[in-house]
Amino acid sequence: MAEVTSSMIKDLRERTGSGMADCKKALVECDGDVDKAVEYLRKKGLAKAAKKAGRAATEGVVHSYIHAGGRIGVLVEVNCETDFVARNEDFTSFANEVALQIAAMSPHHVSGDDIPEQAVAKEREIRLATAKESGKPDNVVEKIVEGQISKWKKEVSLLDQPWVKDDSKTVGDLLNELVAKLGENIRVRRFIRYEVGEGLEKKADDFAEEVAKQAGLS
Repeated sequence: MAEVTSSMIKDLRERTGSGMADCKKALVECDGDVDKAVEYLRKKGLAKAAKKAGRAATEGVVHSYIHAGGRIGVLVEVNCETDFVARNEDFTSFANEVALQIAAMSPHHVSGDDIPEQAVAKEREIRLATAKESGKPDNVVEKIVEGQISKWKKEVSLLDQPWVKDDSKTVGDLLNELVAKLGENIRVRRFIRYEVGEGLEKKADDFAEEVAKQAGLS
């Protein structure tokens, strides 16, 4: 069995946010393999999160984030069980990371469970029509479309998106690590993202002017 040193424990704690005792146990269980210990602690954090998920989380914060010189704004509500945790630095830092993620990746829903059945059916219908044009057998087309739908759900669901600062973990992984660290049920309840000009059509003359500028004619 490999020797577990204090520097290994410190490194693992910095990477996962877990307690010293949990880090030491993980390293012992994984024979000193830090990468395996990270996975071990993530799975443990997921189990802890599942146990706490049913507990009421009515405290928390509404966090705001402004990006790109005021062109993108985000409001996100993150809940926890106590006002003590709501003031915790790790909790507020997480809320900021979530808001930054929303600004950068523009998710539509908190999780895949929040996507309306009608929206999924419509997306499947569109992708099925496109896939059938390939001329492949129906059973192959179905598998292709289901794979595309699964990928699409992850793209539009905040908790399933790869974290912008470390794509080896999802935002959901980040949340579960925080639950394991702080010992409370924590959830992202809702969010809204604003972007200047979103949904507005530019006037034709504005478009013509942009084209002219790009061509060096004005």
